[in-house]
Amino acid sequence: MAEILWQPTPAAISAANMTQFREYINEQYNVNHADYDALYEWSLAQPEKFWLSTWEWCDVSASARGDTVLVDADKMPGASWFPDARLNFAENLLRKKGSEPALIFRSENNAKRSLSWDGLHQQVARVANYLRRIDIRPGDRVAAFMPNVPETVVAMLAAASVGAVWSSSSPDFGVQGVVDRFGQIEPRVLFTSDGYFYNGKFHDSLGKVSEFLQQLKSVEQVVVVPFENPAADFQCQIPGAISYATICESHSDEMPAFEQLPFAHPLYVMYSSGTTGVPKCIVHSAGGSLLKHLVEHRLHCNVNDGDRLFYFTTCGWMMWNWLVTGLASGATLLLYDGSPFYPDANVIFDFAEQEQMNQLGTSAKYIDALSKEGLKPIDTHDLSSVRSIFSTGSPLSPEGFSYVYESVKSDVCLSSVSGGTDILACFVGGNPVLPVYRGEIQCRLLGMAIEVYNDEGKPVQGEKGELVCTKVFPSMPIGFWNDDDGSKYHNAYFDRYENIWCHGDFVELTDTGGMVIYGRSDAVLNPGGVRIGTAEIYRQVEQLEEIVESLVVGQQWESDTRVVLFVRLSEGVTLDDSLRQKIKDKVRANCTPRHVPARIAAVADIPRTKSGKIVELAVRNVVHGESVKNKEALANPEALAYFENVPELQS
Repeated sequence: MAEILWQPTPAAISAANMTQFREYINEQYNVNHADYDALYEWSLAQPEKFWLSTWEWCDVSASARGDTVLVDADKMPGASWFPDARLNFAENLLRKKGSEPALIFRSENNAKRSLSWDGLHQQVARVANYLRRIDIRPGDRVAAFMPNVPETVVAMLAAASVGAVWSSSSPDFGVQGVVDRFGQIEPRVLFTSDGYFYNGKFHDSLGKVSEFLQQLKSVEQVVVVPFENPAADFQCQIPGAISYATICESHSDEMPAFEQLPFAHPLYVMYSSGTTGVPKCIVHSAGGSLLKHLVEHRLHCNVNDGDRLFYFTTCGWMMWNWLVTGLASGATLLLYDGSPFYPDANVIFDFAEQEQMNQLGTSAKYIDALSKEGLKPIDTHDLSSVRSIFSTGSPLSPEGFSYVYESVKSDVCLSSVSGGTDILACFVGGNPVLPVYRGEIQCRLLGMAIEVYNDEGKPVQGEKGELVCTKVFPSMPIGFWNDDDGSKYHNAYFDRYENIWCHGDFVELTDTGGMVIYGRSDAVLNPGGVRIGTAEIYRQVEQLEEIVESLVVGQQWESDTRVVLFVRLSEGVTLDDSLRQKIKDKVRANCTPRHVPARIAAVADIPRTKSGKIVELAVRNVVHGESVKNKEALANPEALAYFENVPELQS
């Protein structure tokens, strides 16, 4: 039986939004759901009633809703949600007013700013009036090459208020990476900063902007948000650009009418990682994103009006979009831009203590790094305000769970979550009324018909298999950009199982009803025909103090696949035969002989995406002498060179 690390108190369960919602459903439909499991099963059996109830309980603002909730429920893709509704995404995020802070910002260069709800309204109105003046209309694209600053949130809300489609990239992307993304969607307006801070250094953005604009002929207007120097002369680098300050000074702060648009009106264009080719442009709807995020924030994350919600993210990761929707629940967003380890590893916990953070979101890799560093904020920081810690980006190991409860905070709901850019949301995640089991994601989320399919395409529990979703849900993409016949969209998710979403995660539904993620299906190892999730090996190897991090791939060898492990070593450590044997013994003792790497090699660095995910497929290509098609998607593409012609792999 899995070890319980945390349980909510009876008082906390009673007060939780999840409980309040369950009681609302019981009363509305004269049912008697006694617990979460019953509510979850009902949400699948009655999808129209469930999503209508979430609309009503979360008080979605709309000029029209209509009587129809779902059309063609049996078509995946092809279903239509709330076809008669008319609403505006930004209007739902801007319902709150007053002098309380809506946004609180910190940067590693010690910049500290806040923006009240009234101030947010005023700035959004000014930028929206500017967009209307230059004739930005519903469906036009507005792009951002921006750090995680308040102005990025303002620009997105302004774009959404007039019905424009928003797409953002973090400013650490290279020129080709930006062109590969924005070049496909042809934005008319670009918001950019003059630069950003990371690891104690200021990185200029305008040089890259002036370069990639030469290939983005669709851009008619560039708006520059100063970060380093408000008085900088940016027009010498970008002729015709206008400053954000000029927009705010020259346009009215009277909010224009919010465009009332269909539920399925495009809101965001997101991008696949792009490490195997030009990234796919995934289009998400305003209504679907709003409704799904409200369920996740209010019910599964227990976000309340006035809460202080934080997620460590860049504007190029879907968690930024997820975070911003927190405004719809009345939460104050805590924004941080910079390295979470500069000037030291306490910076996020300093922020949490100073601003009375209620929900702290981060990545599993960050938690692993804190553990390796031996940081114990439980002894150094007052984190009494923190009720929940969220983790995503990669599987959080059981040791990572233990570290949080032993070294960060003992009384907290640790919600490991998993979903993706593909749905702009989560399939599985946290729950304030359920216990936390070591190494397990707590539950399948309401309205998400999640199953695990074995190799025969049959649902299983307690066995590893493919994560699938067997029923439609509102935050499914509208489709892919420039995919008129829908073939790219179909091939991405519905090619393996007809009319069923196959996400590409190798997982296990546990006996407790939770889930364990073992890695991406396309990175699963297959020595001797036995499927092995990469996370199983990482868990063992990265417990060793000699190993900072690792990456494992399958190498084709003598008509089979052999497991190859790459390790980044701690300072002063050498990979000798003794350490190799120690690694193998650790894996063999805690996994199976099949998991034991056939070859182990040391590398100076491990390549990762801009959002911090290691890129197993790109390394596998390099190991086999194949090209990596889109290195611009990587944060450190130079690291790929360490995997070329590795001597240990030649025999």
